[in-house]
Amino acid sequence: MADYATSPAFSANEKLVLAYADAMTRTPVEVPDELFSRLRESFNEAQLVELTTTVAWENYRARFNHAFGLESESFSEGAVCALPAH
Repeated sequence: MADYATSPAFSANEKLVLAYADAMTRTPVEVPDELFSRLRESFNEAQLVELTTTVAWENYRARFNHAFGLESESFSEGAVCALPAH
């Protein structure tokens, strides 16, 4: 997923959502006004609330799990072949 912005595997809206998730995941959180303006062009208020809630919830869960040393349950072990980022 490191190259999602240039990957042909994602639509323009999917790339926009992934950029938003990236921005929301950084510490500190910094979502550029330009990015949020582009999101507003593609999604209505209810969709933006749902999207933001979902990304925030996943960030919460990841940080919670990390703080408690919780690791993956390996449900996808062997089911994926992640390529290293270049």
